[in-house]
Amino acid sequence: MSDKENILLSDKNVYPTDEYIFSIIGDKKQLWKNIMEHMSNNYKDSLGQWNYYNDGKRWLFKMIHKKKTIFWAGILTDTFRITFYLGNKAETIIENSDLPQNIKEEFRSAKRYGLIRPVTFIINDKTDVDNVLKMIGIKSKIK
Repeated sequence: MSDKENILLSDKNVYPTDEYIFSIIGDKKQLWKNIMEHMSNNYKDSLGQWNYYNDGKRWLFKMIHKKKTIFWAGILTDTFRITFYLGNKAETIIENSDLPQNIKEEFRSAKRYGLIRPVTFIINDKTDVDNVLKMIGIKSKIK
């Protein structure tokens, strides 16, 4: 996605604490919290962790349920993005879901990385959070 170059948190020595994250994303703090609370309330074995990745020279947040990566999050100026990587098994589920057509189209036309494709959400409002929560449900159902 074009916002990739705008991802912040490039200093390996500055761990992204909640306080630091919230100072960057501003009024999107509650949207972040809504997603994280959904995971902890609905997926008891979920765990989120920040890791610094040398290949992208950025800190990224990885949400795991049991041993499965559910999504990745990156911090942008005044907001954040959530990216899901999905294989071909997701195609029918996504097509039959009530996700908006533009998200379905993004998945259909996404660049493939081997057998997987990304779907990215830039979080601006509650509608974006609702779509992320739907995608979490889809991702968690796929074996």
